[in-house]
Amino acid sequence: MSQTDSISPKEQTPDSEHYQVVARRYRPQGFTQLVGQKHVAQALSNAIQTGRIGHAYLFTGARGVGKTSSARIFAKALNCIHGPTPTPCNCCEICDSISVGEDVDVLEIDGASNRGIDEIRLLRQNASIRPSRANYKIYIIDEVHMLTREAFNALLKTLEEPPEHVKFIFCTTEPSKIPITILSRCQRYDFAGIDAVAIAQRLTEIVQKEGATADDGVFETLARRAAGSMRDAQSLLEQLLSFAPEHIALEDVHAMLGTADDQRIFRILNAINASQTASVFAELDAAAQEGVDFGIFTEQLLGIFRDLMLSACDGDQKLLMYCSPSRYDDVKQLARELGLHRILASMQVLDQTYTKMRYSTQGRILLELALVRIAHLQQLQGIAVLLDQLRNGALNIPNLSADSTSQQSAPQQSFRQTSSQTAPTSNPASDSEKLRFSDMLPQQPSRQTSTKEPRAEQQTAQKKTSDLTDVEAKQHWNEMISRLSGMTATYAALCHSVRWASPDIFIVVFPSPQAMAKSYCENDAAKIQNLLRDQIGLPIKLRFEIITIETQKKPEQHPQNSNLRKLQMMAETEEHPMVKKAAELFGASLTEVKLP
Repeated sequence: MSQTDSISPKEQTPDSEHYQVVARRYRPQGFTQLVGQKHVAQALSNAIQTGRIGHAYLFTGARGVGKTSSARIFAKALNCIHGPTPTPCNCCEICDSISVGEDVDVLEIDGASNRGIDEIRLLRQNASIRPSRANYKIYIIDEVHMLTREAFNALLKTLEEPPEHVKFIFCTTEPSKIPITILSRCQRYDFAGIDAVAIAQRLTEIVQKEGATADDGVFETLARRAAGSMRDAQSLLEQLLSFAPEHIALEDVHAMLGTADDQRIFRILNAINASQTASVFAELDAAAQEGVDFGIFTEQLLGIFRDLMLSACDGDQKLLMYCSPSRYDDVKQLARELGLHRILASMQVLDQTYTKMRYSTQGRILLELALVRIAHLQQLQGIAVLLDQLRNGALNIPNLSADSTSQQSAPQQSFRQTSSQTAPTSNPASDSEKLRFSDMLPQQPSRQTSTKEPRAEQQTAQKKTSDLTDVEAKQHWNEMISRLSGMTATYAALCHSVRWASPDIFIVVFPSPQAMAKSYCENDAAKIQNLLRDQIGLPIKLRFEIITIETQKKPEQHPQNSNLRKLQMMAETEEHPMVKKAAELFGASLTEVKLP
């Protein structure tokens, strides 16, 4: 049997009785054939050459990156009749049986279906039995994270001090679920996602051995869709070979995957850049007629915007992940026109849209909504530039032609006229291009000028505020309380007194036992201040104060004086705005007044 492939393509024709799929038929059979896992292959090979062979290994990584294949290769390297050797012969009976997973001394166990403590106890009992014909008895447990906690605990002692003839190889996609006590007893190897270029190269070799041909870009598209998984890429290739066994066209790939071709994507991006939303709708409709899946299409757009972000940040061409290298010039030009800020905002819109698509049956409408929003983000880059200029204290205003100036709205013209009048006149040429931000603010008179020559409005306001007495302030306060509602009105009525302080300060005084009422009113100070300002007709400043009232024992009053005092309190309370409002709402009458 060939070292390159476990089964020759000539031995496996599509109409064979025991046909094997591409992913199994072209499984790597040696460390040199591992694609994208050079660091793992080198470490395991050196361990065998130097005799530093551990008793337990943990292979972690995403699906389809070569974990189980590496475990079989390592098992063959240890048990080959010429071994232990880093290059198993793949010709002896032991290597053949390990390659197909049928060797009696290399046991492959599915952790998902053998996850209980009983299975682990049986494993411990069989581990003490020596291998029948090989050097080591090797246990390969796939998806080991599926074992129960009790099963892991039962495996601890055997895993730490196994018999000399026993080796454990664990494979998992979720190492975080494995107890730390197990991790500490294993040599861990992390399998990285396979590069798209390496996947495309391997797919090219497989298609050549299958005697088929393919259009340019087929393998790159499959590799990008596989997202680092060699098995996923080979499974997709298997589908294409079934659909087109002699020649694979790029249109066949997009039809099978439900994706859009690069030309359509860039037409949509150019329409977005030009804010031509009608063209966007037309392209999406054409994509729907071709059977494009809008969820997958959103993923494609998000990936393309990722490459645009890379280009806008002056990233290297080698770091492109979703665009073909032949499209790099188009990506760079489009990124320059869109600008980084607009690209970032577009990626956020697409990400939120993709999340919503998972819970909606209206994927096309959601994508159309997202693209229309992105098409109207053309002002973001200009806004970002203006913000940077404002932070630096200068605003750049481009020269406008007579036509564009005449088309401006009245507020814009007024702004530019005011700016030109307030700008310094020492250098008119430079002033028309660059204005200081402080020059565009309304000029405030100096303190000395405003003191000597106060405006008529200020004189009128000062005259009115100076005429406001404390009695009038109290009247305004009571009227304001009648316009309030809720607890604010209740607490405001507990104030001790109000007074006016020149020129524009309205002071509200609370007694010390009512500190809570003062705090509550301070929280609604803006609302109270607005109501008072509307009543008085002047801008005021509100200030809350608190005074300490000493409680002294009052002399005993004559019964007649006491009754008179109660009548006075009743009369005063009946005139309170809150009491009047309550009487109107509930038809109630005042019967008794009690002091707190």
